[in-house]
Amino acid sequence: MTATPIGTDAQLVIAPMLIVLAAAAGTLLLGRYPRVRAAVSLTGGVAYAVAVAAIDWYIILAPDAPGIATYQVGGWPAPFGITLVADGLSAFMLTMVAILGVASLVFSTRHLPGGEGRSYYFPLFHFLALGVTGAFLTGDLFNLFVWFEVMLMASYVFVGYSGGPEHTRAAFWYVTLNLVASAVFLLGVGGIYATTGTLNMADLARRLAEPAAYGLEPAPVVGLLGLLLSVFAIKAGLVPFQFWIPTAYRAAPPQITALLAGATKKVGIYAIIRLSFTVFADAAVPVSLSLPGMTMAGDSPLPFVGAALFVMAAASILVGGIGAVGRDSLEGVFAYSSIGQVGFIAMPVAIATTVTTPGLRKLAIVAALVYALNHTLAKGLLFLSVGTVRSATGTSQFADLGGLAKRSPPLAIAVFIASLALVGIPPLSGFFGKFLVFDAAARARSGSAIVLLLVGSLLTIAYVTRAWNRSFWGAQTDTVEAATVDPVQVAVLAVLAVTIVAVGIGFEPVYEFAELAADAAVDTDGYVDAVAPQEASDLIDSSADGGGH
Repeated sequence: MTATPIGTDAQLVIAPMLIVLAAAAGTLLLGRYPRVRAAVSLTGGVAYAVAVAAIDWYIILAPDAPGIATYQVGGWPAPFGITLVADGLSAFMLTMVAILGVASLVFSTRHLPGGEGRSYYFPLFHFLALGVTGAFLTGDLFNLFVWFEVMLMASYVFVGYSGGPEHTRAAFWYVTLNLVASAVFLLGVGGIYATTGTLNMADLARRLAEPAAYGLEPAPVVGLLGLLLSVFAIKAGLVPFQFWIPTAYRAAPPQITALLAGATKKVGIYAIIRLSFTVFADAAVPVSLSLPGMTMAGDSPLPFVGAALFVMAAASILVGGIGAVGRDSLEGVFAYSSIGQVGFIAMPVAIATTVTTPGLRKLAIVAALVYALNHTLAKGLLFLSVGTVRSATGTSQFADLGGLAKRSPPLAIAVFIASLALVGIPPLSGFFGKFLVFDAAARARSGSAIVLLLVGSLLTIAYVTRAWNRSFWGAQTDTVEAATVDPVQVAVLAVLAVTIVAVGIGFEPVYEFAELAADAAVDTDGYVDAVAPQEASDLIDSSADGGGH
């Protein structure tokens, strides 16, 4: 048998990674030429967005699109080589990264934190994007670990970027926590390999669905899945692993915080969805669990995932919402808000694991994806607005702010739109995300989830209103009166605000894209067929016949 041919679709799969890697290398070599470096960085960001758009159309959305495409690095067939997979789920996630990445880059080229002497800023930015992109496209667990580490190494530097005592302390705890998480991740990956003999996701799904044929005992895999779930919860910032978020988000530059909150947190959510529904859903391990208002039973580990995820989502909604209400700065409110909002994303994923009706499971995943998209746009805008306010006034403390709406109406309008999107006001993108989350909970007849979502929504209204009144309403302070708002930064916020409105008004194609993403998440057979993992005996026979490697 010959190696899998690499066609146009396969080339598209690896294109975003090659582009962002080239941008990282180019900006690293241009350290002495700050303007050229910034131009190359922005060009790379735009090219990355174009490559992601090509994946969206030619692989996912076009009438004759295949729906999934794979790239076997070096031509080695799965599971022996490195596999990259682009399907509806990974493409949906990449689209969020592309939108927010370009916005953050434009913002950064206008105001580089630390001045133009920080020649490593743009290379690190692209390495961060490379890690996120690789995590979304990889087809095996070990390389998921590798891309997590690439993403984290760049984020370590950004958290301690300013170099002050507070930033160094935040970076220390952030690094410490993630090193522990990485060790647990590696332990889980090693255990799965020892138990199943493979780390390729398609091959793993196939073996867990037919354990007797491969001589496997799938029960231990449930415990190992629990280890991985804890790691992904740390990356997503779910309670009780949320304590790194407030300090890290305050320490990092605002445009990086926008990317951390809007994109990198989604890597944890993506990993939970991918492993739960694509890989482990068909594992023959009966589980029966129950929580207030929810009964979880089935022949797969999904109820186990659902029980843990429901508790973490509920706690995140409450802890994040209550914490945001009492903060005394814009970034403090938005940091705790990110904890609460990720709970809104995780809740429908928990619901999806507890139901057996395919249509309801798909609806719950769609709800999580649409809410994640709104969170990326709205929270990205809000953290970038923190950078704009800081650039103009030198502070983001409520005590020093007031009257920003009069000082810069376009800035106020953009922040107001993002705030309404978090609340869920129609016709903004947040309305549809929140509606779908409530709809999934109602259809699942989960009264406890509905109550938690209502409480979380009320808390969102409370902290958004307080942040608006303290910063943008009322009389202008002396600091605000002397402020000079950067028009380019405000223009970036305006574009994101228009995008939030456009997603809401033109929601039908967005919903269709999210449906395709949800279909990809639950279509284990389609994923396995596309990756086509081979048996070792097939590869040996192929080599004996003179083909392949």
